[in-house]
Amino acid sequence: MHALIRVSGLVALLVPAVLFAQMLFAKAVFAQNFPGGKPARILVGFSPGGGVDTTARMMAQALGDLWGNTVLVENRPGAAGNVANEVTAKAPPDGYTMVLCNIGSHAITPARFAKKLSYDPIGDFAFPVMIGGVLNVFMVHPSMPVRSLQQYIDYARKAPGKLNFGSSGVGASPHLSIELWKMMSKINIVHVPYKGAAQALGDAISGHIESSVGNLAGAPLAAIKAGRVRALAVTSGVRSPQLPEVPTFAESGVPGYDVTGWYGLCTQSRVPQAILARINADGNKILAGPLKQRLEDQGVTVTPGTPEQFLAHVKVEIAKWTKVVADAKLEGD
Repeated sequence: MHALIRVSGLVALLVPAVLFAQMLFAKAVFAQNFPGGKPARILVGFSPGGGVDTTARMMAQALGDLWGNTVLVENRPGAAGNVANEVTAKAPPDGYTMVLCNIGSHAITPARFAKKLSYDPIGDFAFPVMIGGVLNVFMVHPSMPVRSLQQYIDYARKAPGKLNFGSSGVGASPHLSIELWKMMSKINIVHVPYKGAAQALGDAISGHIESSVGNLAGAPLAAIKAGRVRALAVTSGVRSPQLPEVPTFAESGVPGYDVTGWYGLCTQSRVPQAILARINADGNKILAGPLKQRLEDQGVTVTPGTPEQFLAHVKVEIAKWTKVVADAKLEGD
């Protein structure tokens, strides 16, 4: 009887250990098979046509070519990236669902909705690929009687609340970059939010709104070079290589101003480390190839690195924009 009890107890101890070993083996096999077996997807929290969407499509094509697998881009616009973030946070932790994370989705949105998000913007995500930095550009319709940012500031001060500017939506990086400028320059211009950057730019080109702000990557660069809008200033601390003739905000009467956005690939935090390492290695590999020049031609400064560096950067950005959001009283409803 005692022997039977001892054997039963031993079996009871061994079964969980065997199951655990089987789970580890299954995870190892799954990681070895990645990225095959099923299509991967990159979620975009904005409508097609903006800089985030353009970058996601470039990354998807390059990763698909490298992996020999389909990588789809899926637009899930809403709440400045919140919708796409939520889908990613709740996706199966297999690495096949990624999101084109950016300053809006992973720094400004957490700053605005810190207590109301259904996910943890740090704890529920892994940060395998930092793509690079991207600046915003402030543009006006060519009929506007201003040719510099300082002239625009003077014009706005003479007509407070009369001028407007479009952006990709409330709380996104372009919008917040102008809110910071408004506070620093003490001007009152009215924000007109759109569902995406392409719509805001389109209305600026057609003259329905006087001015617009957006990521330089994507359509704004082409519109500026074609003379369909006039670029007054870029938000970064240094001039853009793509628009060397356009000054920075700091050079244009707003000393100390510097807003540089960023793009990366994020995924679910519980994705196995072997898969995260594969995404990081392959992401950095394509960013060192022909894709690098294509992205930089679009206005993205490619700066790949380690997941640890990317995570540290995101934490710093959340702290920075939490203060800006509080000062501008833009906490989410």
